[in-house]
This record gives sequence, C-alpha cells and structure tokens, in this order.
Amino acid sequence: MDASQAPLAERLRPQTLDQLVGQQHLTGKGSVLRTAIEHGRPPSMILWGPPGTGKTTIAGIIANSLQVPFYTLSAISAGVKEVREVIAEARDKERAILFIDEIHRFNKGQQDALLGAVEKGIVTLIGATTENPSFEVNSALLSRCQVYVLKPLTEDDLTKVLHNALRDDAWLRESGIEFKETAALINISGGDARKLLNLLEVVAEATDTRKATEEGAWRSSSDEGRGQGPSEPLNSVEGRSSGAVITDEVVMEIAQQRIALYDKKGEQHYDIISAFIKCIRGSDPNAAVYWLARMIEGGEDVKFIARRMLILASEDIGNANPNALLLANACFDAVNKIGYPESNLILSQCATYLASSPKSNAATTAIGAAQAAVRQFGDLPVPLHIRNAPTKLMKNMDYGKGYQYSHSFENNFSPQEYLPAEIAGTKFYDPGKNAREDELRKFLRALWGEKYGY
Repeated sequence: MDASQAPLAERLRPQTLDQLVGQQHLTGKGSVLRTAIEHGRPPSMILWGPPGTGKTTIAGIIANSLQVPFYTLSAISAGVKEVREVIAEARDKERAILFIDEIHRFNKGQQDALLGAVEKGIVTLIGATTENPSFEVNSALLSRCQVYVLKPLTEDDLTKVLHNALRDDAWLRESGIEFKETAALINISGGDARKLLNLLEVVAEATDTRKATEEGAWRSSSDEGRGQGPSEPLNSVEGRSSGAVITDEVVMEIAQQRIALYDKKGEQHYDIISAFIKCIRGSDPNAAVYWLARMIEGGEDVKFIARRMLILASEDIGNANPNALLLANACFDAVNKIGYPESNLILSQCATYLASSPKSNAATTAIGAAQAAVRQFGDLPVPLHIRNAPTKLMKNMDYGKGYQYSHSFENNFSPQEYLPAEIAGTKFYDPGKNAREDELRKFLRALWGEKYGY
C-alpha cells in the first residue's frame, strides 16, 4: 500500500527513540532500555501497558536501530506452526527479532515453542501485552524476559503528539485544519496516542467532506443568481481554501457519529469493566447484566470478564457467601472451555448471582491490615511453640515445646497464642455484618471470649 494511503497513526509512527513521545522512564537519556538498545544488546522483553502507548513502536525502533531481520506475529492468528517457521528461518541469521503482538493470547503450547529459541538467543523476543504478564505469560518464558511497564500518555504527551501530526503530515498541512480547542480530542483519547491520531483523522476527513459540501452548495446558489460564470473558492487565500477551525463541540459531534461504542483496547475497556464491577458490588444485577452485555457486544475477552468476577467473589463477597467464589471459579473454567457465544449465558448467571449475594469486604480488609503489620514490624520471629521441629537439634532448642494440639482439647480448641509477642492479640479479621459472618462472629466469640473483641 502507498505510504500516503496508510492510516495517519501508521504514517506518523516514530522511527527513532528521539521521535517517541512519552515513556521517558524507559527510553529517555540514560534509561536502562535505551542504554541496552544503544549498546546493541537489548534483552528479550515483555512490553506491558495500555493500548497506544508505544509497544509496537518501540519494537520497530529496536529493529531499525540494530538493522536485523524483524519478524512479526499476531497471537490472534498465529499458532505453533508459524512460530516454528519463524524460528527455523531465524537460525540462518546472525541475529533476529521476533515481535509478538498480544502475546497474552498465546496458550501454553505456543509459549513453550518459544522457550528454546529465546534461551539460545536464536531470536530476541519482544512481546506486547495489555494484560498483566504474571497471569498470562507462563513462568518459564517470563523468567527469560525483562518486563517493561509502559504508562498511559499524559495530557502534555498527547498535546505534543497532536502538534507533531499537524506539523509533520502533508495531508493535514494541506487541509489547513486548525483546532481552536483540544480538550475533547485529549479526553476521548484516554492516554492512547493511536486513538488520538485515529480520531484526528476522522475529524479531518469529516470536516473536509463538510467543507466540500458547503462549498458546492454555495457555488450552486451563486451560479443560479449570476449565471454560469466562474466562481472563486470559498474563503480563498492565494488560490487555496482555508482550513476549518475545529472546536470541542465539533469533535464530540463527529466522535459520537463515527467512533465505535466500545473499544476493547481503549478507555471504555477500563470504564465499562469498572462500571460492571461497581454494579455487582452495589447489588444491582440489572445494571450489572447491562454492562456485561456492552462488553460482550464489543467483543471483550471472555477470560478478562470471568477473571474480574473471580477476584470480586473474594474481594467484595468473601465469607458472606463462600459459594460465590466456587461459582466464580466454575464460571472461569467453563468459559475457557466453551468461548463465545455460549459463554454469554454462563457469564450472565455468574454476574447476576454475585450481584444478588450478600456483601462483605472483611477478607480484603483482613489481609490489608495483616500486610500493613508485616511492613510495620518486619519479619517477627515465629513463636517457639508453633515452630516445626523435625530434628533432634531443633527439639533441643525448644522448637515446638509447649504446643497444644487442638484436637486433644474440648471442642477441638486450645486458647494458646499464635502471633508473635510484639503483636499478640491483634485482630485482623473482623467479620462483616451479614447472616453468614454473624455466625462466624458468634463462633469466634465463644472460643476466644473478649481477647479479639468479637
């Protein structure tokens, strides 16, 4: 395809680190990644960050800098066969870079096919992902890669991208388009440079079409009034039409007409999942299933939705309804086996059940308080009586001495101290105010009396 016909975001893709906007913590002067690139020895890496923050661009810049063969695979369409073909071809090269977009979509078998080539240096792997690689990339492959975290672009970054586009792109310069306001463009972009440039292109095209239509209508009415004589261009300046001045109102109007309702890689990906989770937490199954439908219709990753419900089952329901975690886990397993469209039913069942369950964040606050204590007091020693004593030496050091085996006592309970002396008697878990945890509270009070204030 002719470069002039490529999308604006592709035409303006930076070719050097100095042209890249944002990510200075990774690519600025003296940064770790930039230094590795300048020395010609970048490691295999996973670039993790939101859409439109420069993951693909950085991969291309590395390849350009090293002047080595550059192979690109998309995890959506490539399988083990394609991976092995690239590796086989790369064996004949002195060095090669393999870029895999959306690497989180590779299954274990596909990721395992990369291990040997990465370990032996046949390819330098650059994987791009919008999902936490700790969840989506297997540990063997992850251990062979550096993980670099990319940040959403700031308002200043996006403003610079906009100004660079208006200055550097020939088509935009010729259009003469000017922006009286840029807040709408920046806000809709949500830290995503590609989304900003796509929207800029849509606005410029729509404005150019409107201008041509208005100019044609003006000429037609003028010709009717004064015959078929020659007419001059609208707002002519030295024989050229001046560009339109764009306001935030115009941007919003065009965006609502032309931009997709749901961008599973953009800002609404985060806004809608946030709304979905808040509806479940707020016990509104009707609103929850609406936002679920929005994600399904937008083609959201089924595992992403199920994973978030699995987390919520412990974070916001917990022991108020322990079955919530079981159902959410079953939902996650089921949708992984089935996929769309049948998973719609399973997701709906789980979402409405979770939204209709009693709520408690007691488990969340308990672990938060316990972790705060660990950070405050450091690594407190384990009390001797509950230490393991597998050897005679340890027994001679009083490991396990005085431990009371709970099952040897009435009600299978002995009121001994299990916490280090420095924090003895500290209550981390405070059962929530719901029927199930009220039962737990009464049970604990009967065992511990007033020690923990139950």
